[in-house]
Amino acid sequence: MTCNHFEDSKINLSFNGLMVLYQIARILNTGGPLSNCMMEVLRALQDLASMNRGMISLLNASGDKLTVDVAYGIPDYLRQKGKYRLGEGITGQVAKTGQAVIISRLENEPAFLDRTGARKNLKLSDLAFLCVPIKISDKVIGVLSVDRVVLDQDVTLENELHFLEAVSNLISQVVEQRRRQTEQISALENENKELRQILENRGRPDQMIGNSNSMREVYRYIAQVAPSTTTVLIRGETGTGKELVARAIHQKSALREGPFIAVNCAALPESLLESELFGHEKGAFTGALSTRIGKFEAAQNGTLFLDEIGELSLSAQGRLLRAIQEKEFQRVGSMENIRLNVRLIAATNRNLEKDVQEKRFREDLFYRLNVFTIVLPPLRERGADILLLSDHFVRKYSKLHMKQVERISTGAIELLSSYNWPGNIRELENVIERAVLVCEDNVIKGHDLPRILPQTNRIKSSIRKSGTFENLVASYEKELIIEALKDCKGNQTNAAKLLQTTKRVIQYKIDKYGIDYRKYRKSA
Repeated sequence: MTCNHFEDSKINLSFNGLMVLYQIARILNTGGPLSNCMMEVLRALQDLASMNRGMISLLNASGDKLTVDVAYGIPDYLRQKGKYRLGEGITGQVAKTGQAVIISRLENEPAFLDRTGARKNLKLSDLAFLCVPIKISDKVIGVLSVDRVVLDQDVTLENELHFLEAVSNLISQVVEQRRRQTEQISALENENKELRQILENRGRPDQMIGNSNSMREVYRYIAQVAPSTTTVLIRGETGTGKELVARAIHQKSALREGPFIAVNCAALPESLLESELFGHEKGAFTGALSTRIGKFEAAQNGTLFLDEIGELSLSAQGRLLRAIQEKEFQRVGSMENIRLNVRLIAATNRNLEKDVQEKRFREDLFYRLNVFTIVLPPLRERGADILLLSDHFVRKYSKLHMKQVERISTGAIELLSSYNWPGNIRELENVIERAVLVCEDNVIKGHDLPRILPQTNRIKSSIRKSGTFENLVASYEKELIIEALKDCKGNQTNAAKLLQTTKRVIQYKIDKYGIDYRKYRKSA
């Protein structure tokens, strides 16, 4: 029954039904969490219509069980007891049949279960129970129930039941609206997730390794900016892979068939910088024995990558700015303008904003470059990517140096993970190459790593955590056994031979330290 139908019926109640329905409609239209709205509806039923212990019970996804989801005037620990199978008790019957029910005297109704125990200390002979289904498109999704104190034996409560059906109808409309909104939001979230995944896959270069959140964001940025001709500024510490990102942008752009020219601005001497960037004519200066094209001209119809752009002098910055603004340049010693069709990507590890404030970098050039910025995270913030990169470098340098190094030991992994890597990926690569070279078997162990890694700090940390010499020895013993089991694919006999002890000792230690040798057998 809708509000309009309720109004047209002109039924008699002991309270102002239309006013209560109006208040309930206002509550439901305020928004906010649905459970809060339902609690306020039940509060209004008690305060304005003397309908007590209101409960809203909802069907589960499979439609065979009801659980009291919201209850007013009933403690939470009692509410949680309100569970019914479909067809069980009055609540279950209403949910199964979809028909409203009035119990005029609870003491005379054996089917009333009172699972919550909320009426345990009440006089059931004075209580009536009204229960109506909550429906969406003729499908029952839950049940609304209330108590009424009834002292007059002749009261039928039919009008109260019609009123409660009108309340149920209002609730069902709001629930349906919220469900549609939730479905729309969920669909949008899924679509957004799929698009983000597509962008990540499109932007992920084959040469770049990493699945951390920060790197997935980098892949999305690459996919977003690559198809355009927008100038890109790549920022990050030394060794984070800025040139790899620049190459990835080029390879995924419309200019990928053109050249990719990389220039290290820090390596260019001031006297030769203009000639290197813009080229020169024969005889332009002493030693210019022939015409030579510069990096800009070499990058025509392709991409020019200016690494360490923050190291350029102010005079060189001025020439660069003009070339970017005018889309043309002149070779040294020439008056002829050459038109540019070049995608510009710049990179720096400097704080350019600070350099601008201190007049070391031109503000106008900074704004020309800072159109689309990609910030590369340092290796210390990439978590599990350290292990992925380490494994990659182990495979790379094992093949290069023709060694059979298969993996990195647990102890070595702990050392690699605890180091802060100021040199980032470049430093990690160097460390792994050295470890492959000095490794005496097929596993890189902690002592194969250079001394700069925090082995001493690790021991001090272990002492602080374990506190005793015995615990340190036990920890080291356990690590040795685990490494042996990994090498022997979980075979205890072979592990004992590798450690030059007996199988009985190994079995004892495995039991003592709770080592699951079977998982190493499975991983093989």
